[in-house]
Amino acid sequence: MKTYRFLVSGRVQGVGYRAYVSENARKHGFKGYVKNLIDGRVEAVANIENEDRFKEFIKILEEGSPFSEVRNIEYEEIPYMEFDDFEIRY
Repeated sequence: MKTYRFLVSGRVQGVGYRAYVSENARKHGFKGYVKNLIDGRVEAVANIENEDRFKEFIKILEEGSPFSEVRNIEYEEIPYMEFDDFEIRY
């Protein structure tokens, strides 16, 4: 199990993006969080078991809510963090 941090840019604030990511991540069994950053991007942190699950999480981030427009996703592996659920942080 690894923990990844994703930075999503585009039209991702004020369009239901965090709710979409949280709901779909939870539905697919991911644990972590999603939150807005002051620079207009969204940060998502998730525990991911393998490459297939990584691709599944990226797909959730790329899809986004109906009014969102994802332009770029950066990611990095970070030190392992434990989560109980997938939540929206403020």
